[in-house]
Amino acid sequence: MRTTLAWHADGPATPLRRAPIQRRDLRSDDVAVRVDFCGVCHSDLHAIHAHGGAGQPPLVPGHEFTGTVTEVGPTVTAYAVGDPVAVGNIVDSCGICAMCLAGQENFCHDFPTLTYDGTDRHGGSRTLGGYAREYVLRDRFVHALPQGLDPAAAAPLLCAGITVWEPLRALGVGPSTRVAVAGLGGLGHLAVKLAVALGADTTVISRTPDKAAGAEKLGAHRLLVSTDEEAMAAARDSFDVVLDTISAPHDLAPYLRTVAMDGTLCQLGHLGTVDVAMTDLLIGRKRLTSAGSGGLPATAELLAFAAKHGIVAEVEVLPSSRVDEALERLGRGDVSYRFVLDLSDLDD
Repeated sequence: MRTTLAWHADGPATPLRRAPIQRRDLRSDDVAVRVDFCGVCHSDLHAIHAHGGAGQPPLVPGHEFTGTVTEVGPTVTAYAVGDPVAVGNIVDSCGICAMCLAGQENFCHDFPTLTYDGTDRHGGSRTLGGYAREYVLRDRFVHALPQGLDPAAAAPLLCAGITVWEPLRALGVGPSTRVAVAGLGGLGHLAVKLAVALGADTTVISRTPDKAAGAEKLGAHRLLVSTDEEAMAAARDSFDVVLDTISAPHDLAPYLRTVAMDGTLCQLGHLGTVDVAMTDLLIGRKRLTSAGSGGLPATAELLAFAAKHGIVAEVEVLPSSRVDEALERLGRGDVSYRFVLDLSDLDD
């Protein structure tokens, strides 16, 4: 076993604690990565709040990070020491089910191994995440970080970015598509950037008009205020695709009304139970769908597209010693648009 430093959650309300963790010795197809930058995702906050405290397995969050290869197993040929790489929220899968064979490891029938709070498929231990100075994983689930992408700002592409990229691609978004993005947070701002780069006519839907400047800066063509009843009525049947990235529970009906005939509302932010009147789908043959993360081919495609178009997240980078501040501010929405932890201070 090998030892590295990490930030542990000991319970739902306690500050994270800096302490050593153990990583496995490298298997033949493993890569060891020095974690340089790790994004702070809403799911990290949810996992910490759900942690049972004493008697529960340790929790080290973090599942969107960039770093540098420090060691490779004997059968690894795709990576070498010193290579810049990126890792997302899946670090293994069965590899043999229909989904894995289709390049959709995120939908593995045997459930993918998550980057943290998952179960290692070989040793049975709990996975510990990227709020740490080192991570060890199978080479297949490592992605080369394209030249020219800032490693701190690229880290959120591996979770927030791929979460919106997969439905954009699956729904065929392009120059003839009218897209709306509801919510302008960590997911939403990347959805806007990617939709615009794909050539779509892109609208941001927000509760307040004060997001107009931010939406314009991201490349959106207009802002639609969801609390403006007249504006929402005028936008009825306007969009081919609506990406709903709002994380809190909310009524889908107003957003479904803006979907054009045969269009799609893709729910990405809130993954709990929702109530939908079937007539809201029936009138206009509208579709309601969702998506989560992405497979290996789509993630590689996203990184290449991001490099070509210069797309990265808008981030606030904090030393990892300020992780509790980042989580507290994230909980009350005080972030534009993604926190990223700089893990280099774990060397001190």
